[in-house]
Amino acid sequence: MTQIENIANDEEIGLFEQAVQSFLASDMDADRFTATRLQMGVYGQRQEGVNMVRIKVPGGRLNPTQLNAIADVLVNHSEHDVAHITTRQDIQVHYIPLAHTPAVLRRLADSGLTTREACGNTVRNVTACPLAGVCPREHVDVTTHLDGAVLHFLRNPLNQQLPRKFKISFSGCEADCAQGMMHDLGVVAARQGTHFGFKVLAGGGLGHKPRQAIVVEPFIEEKDLLPVMEAIIALHNRYSDRSKRAKSRIKFLVDRFGPEGFIEKYREELSRTKSALAPREYPQGNWSGGVDAPVPGPGAPRAVYAQKQAGQSAFPIGVPLGDLTGPQLHGIAALVERHGLRDVRTTQDQNLMLLNVPQAVLSELRTELAALGLHEPQTGDNVVACPGTSTCRLGITSSMKVAPKLNGGAANLRIRVSGCHNGCAQPETGDIGIYGEGKRLHGKLLPHYQTYFGGNGMAGGGLAIKGPSIPTARIETAIERVKQAYGAATAASGESFFVWAQHQGQAYFKEFLADLTVVKPEEMQSILRDHGTESDFKVLQLGGGECAGASQLQIGSDFFEAAHERNYRDALLFQRKYPEAAKCAEAIVHLLGQAVTQLAGGKKLDDLTDQAEELARALPAQPPLSEGLARFAQALSRPEDDFTEASLSQLFRDIDAWTLAAAEFCLAREPQLDLSGALPKARGVRPLNFHRLPVAAVSAGVAG
Repeated sequence: MTQIENIANDEEIGLFEQAVQSFLASDMDADRFTATRLQMGVYGQRQEGVNMVRIKVPGGRLNPTQLNAIADVLVNHSEHDVAHITTRQDIQVHYIPLAHTPAVLRRLADSGLTTREACGNTVRNVTACPLAGVCPREHVDVTTHLDGAVLHFLRNPLNQQLPRKFKISFSGCEADCAQGMMHDLGVVAARQGTHFGFKVLAGGGLGHKPRQAIVVEPFIEEKDLLPVMEAIIALHNRYSDRSKRAKSRIKFLVDRFGPEGFIEKYREELSRTKSALAPREYPQGNWSGGVDAPVPGPGAPRAVYAQKQAGQSAFPIGVPLGDLTGPQLHGIAALVERHGLRDVRTTQDQNLMLLNVPQAVLSELRTELAALGLHEPQTGDNVVACPGTSTCRLGITSSMKVAPKLNGGAANLRIRVSGCHNGCAQPETGDIGIYGEGKRLHGKLLPHYQTYFGGNGMAGGGLAIKGPSIPTARIETAIERVKQAYGAATAASGESFFVWAQHQGQAYFKEFLADLTVVKPEEMQSILRDHGTESDFKVLQLGGGECAGASQLQIGSDFFEAAHERNYRDALLFQRKYPEAAKCAEAIVHLLGQAVTQLAGGKKLDDLTDQAEELARALPAQPPLSEGLARFAQALSRPEDDFTEASLSQLFRDIDAWTLAAAEFCLAREPQLDLSGALPKARGVRPLNFHRLPVAAVSAGVAG
């Protein structure tokens, strides 16, 4: 498979611009536009009239051209000259007026960058060890496999309307520096005797009810990686709860089915994905045993790190709280080009890293970075923060105000600060993690930070211990006290904070910090305000965040799942696996038959013939839809031996025409539906903009 060069798409940016113009002219309703906007990585802010644009950076890899493009976006379109590196190796640019967003997407696309599916219920940016390709320990450069996954899942119908967002990580060796255990899906290169392959984790996640991932595959060959990944995503798509946002992540399926039941359901999906994807090329890497070099640690190394390429080093750049200005981005791009470097990486700890740096230029780089106000990470500054109330609609506390006041001390502890329980700063995997919440005491709502101690998302680590909730005005005191206790207890042993904290246990931290949780009536005035604010604390009701995307009708999800089945159907027909292809066709008409019937006010039924009769009862004015469904039920009930390539090809063409007719009906009933990419191709109809055509044009496409 080909490595990523440019994953942007000019046509979809053009369609997005049309949608922006329609929305600004009040010709498109807010719900439909929100879904379109989120699909293109444009996220609503706390502030009205401006947006955050999230740029996908697969594996955190950037080049000077792309750094300049991001800088140009900041300088020319943002009302706030700061780009923010996230813990998922994305880059976010805030304060972009909506009318400017199409121009922003085009400027990014010129450099090969895309924002597509950076938000919403999709496969989000795929992360990896920042040292992929250069780490002496790695078994393989997972960049090859990451690129294959990105190209496979981006714009894939399976990925357009998932029940909830889905996060993937890749690690190049068993140390798992990309922290697969906290991901929906973690891929870890592994060695089994003389053989190389991958361990696959699934069902992890932070935020509401954090959970460690389980091992679904202890070892697979690389040829099976994409089918395994697709099976796990298909499992999420099929079974995760679409009605309750708080329980819609794949981690809740592990609770629902239990680990063994989860794996059993996964294996059912895997049998299908292996068959459907069998003819496709798969990413192939150059494997090796690796060497016993130092483990860089979660996120990235914080000092110059010797690469496996002789004479070259990885050079980390400290970026306080992940924020860079336009001039700094332009300056980094210029110095990288000046020294003949090409590979710049964003890291999970919100820093940058330059790769393939010759030893001879390290000193010069330090001088040039200092002129930009930048330097290597310093002891104690391993502090990560999400935007919190500075821009996020979900923010409860001002995480960006308190974070600069915190320090990891001489032990260089990892401190993670989130503005709400969603945990974008990954507090449950930090040495010390906190997230913002409101607690009512003495009749007043007061700002607090929920504490966590001793987390580590790498292999051999675990989720942090939940500590007490501390008023925000006292959080600095709480963290300083824990740092001192750790230092005093481990001065001689050198025990890691993770080991120390896990050994102490939850009761220790609860008792140790108990006095800081008590607020007497006379102390209320001292803790009424959050950091950086001049008014008493309150939680603004902003209609919720957009992490889950706009509310979606189930029918939209059914059309995208049908499109996924259609891809399988056509692949299996090509392989002459006729019974399997027919099963996919049956799934298509069953999904859409149920969807149309429900939209018409009827019931979902298990039997396809019964569903056709129910559709005829619920929708007597559209007999072709129910009659077509009945014909398909009869054709698909034939003995498997009767299926031939010719008969199935004709049947599938008929089903595709019926699908377009069903879509015409649904779009007439629910104009906010966006079925871009979910419909089969027909003459005169392009799947990207089918939903924007007049009904008459759609009918002509079906008839043709």
